[in-house]
Amino acid sequence: MLENSYQKELLEAGCDEAGRGCLAGPVFAAAVILPPDFSHPLLNDSKQMTERNRDLLREVICREAVAWAVEAVSAERIDEINILNASFEGMSLAAVRLDPRPQFLAIDGNRFRTMLDIPYRCIVKGDGKYADIAAASVLAKTFRDEYMKKIDAEYPMYGWSRNKGYPTREHRLAIREHGLSPHHRLTFNHEIDQLELFPL
Repeated sequence: MLENSYQKELLEAGCDEAGRGCLAGPVFAAAVILPPDFSHPLLNDSKQMTERNRDLLREVICREAVAWAVEAVSAERIDEINILNASFEGMSLAAVRLDPRPQFLAIDGNRFRTMLDIPYRCIVKGDGKYADIAAASVLAKTFRDEYMKKIDAEYPMYGWSRNKGYPTREHRLAIREHGLSPHHRLTFNHEIDQLELFPL
């Protein structure tokens, strides 16, 4: 069972992102303030959950959260400022949209930079420890997956409805065959590994 939040004295928002390691599409970030008594048996790190459970929990979180926000940082912006800074920017943008304004941010991961004057704490594997961060991970992942399925209709050759833009063998081979789309991150390595080309 996850603890509700990292600390109890200040109004806390959990923050997380999805899509950092993808070759295509934006990175999505979410910030969530949960009620102090929030609990759900399915809530965990979104990477440990089935797609069906993530979608179910998204509805619950959006309905029951005190406040939530999701932001997308484009592939162009990622290429401009790098993926780490784009993740920080996305979480900051999501946090600033919350009403009421959080007094503390619980950040999934080991690093964070922001222009916001809100105290924060980075928590490694925080999405598996605290419900507010886990809720943010669910929103970031489900909103991003939904977006990738939408643009898959425009560029079906890359298989984004299945791989969500991650560097799968299928995705890399499609890039080799069709070239890059306007949704690809130009600063990322799109080449397929020799071992992937000729599997044993």
